[in-house]
Amino acid sequence: MTRNFIAAVTRIFTGVRVLPASPHGEGPAVFYANHTSHLDFMVVWAALPLEVRQQTSPAAALDYWGKTKLHRWIAREIFQSVLIARTGITRENNPLDQLTECLERGRSVLIFPEGTRRGDGEVGEFKAGLYHLARRFPTLPLVPVHLENLNRIMPKGTLLPVPIIAQASFRTAIHFCEAEPKHDFLHRARAALLHDSNNINPEL
Repeated sequence: MTRNFIAAVTRIFTGVRVLPASPHGEGPAVFYANHTSHLDFMVVWAALPLEVRQQTSPAAALDYWGKTKLHRWIAREIFQSVLIARTGITRENNPLDQLTECLERGRSVLIFPEGTRRGDGEVGEFKAGLYHLARRFPTLPLVPVHLENLNRIMPKGTLLPVPIIAQASFRTAIHFCEAEPKHDFLHRARAALLHDSNNINPEL
């Protein structure tokens, strides 16, 4: 009940709509999105159909979502997030291993391949994490999600959202290709997020 309420409130405040059906079919997937705001993972999570949302764990920055007991409780209990360290990474807190464990349990994950959020609305170059995760799970669909206006709804350094309509465009899933070099894969994945004539978001 609490998760459904939070999802509904998120949609009301941002204007994104819930998808009528899974964007990738049945089973787990790797959702990946551009990163512009602390609201990003909440918006993608809230836009997913209930059945998919219940089985999806967003990656959330440990330095932000783990800084207080309340932040940690929200991230873990409400959103069922995987708290990811962005600095001081060791063998024990390796983000790739944490996401792998989640996928092995049959859950989907949501990640942000740029690694850090941008405030200008542009999509930066992807880091290698998406490639390595896709290589571990080569049969899973990789679903791009292009987010717009979230950097304007909650600009960096602000505490309260600005009432501007956001968009979450779920693109056609891509798949890993074993023969494709890492650089080419990351370029293709980024291009799929930016440009997709088969956009399946019903509101666009």
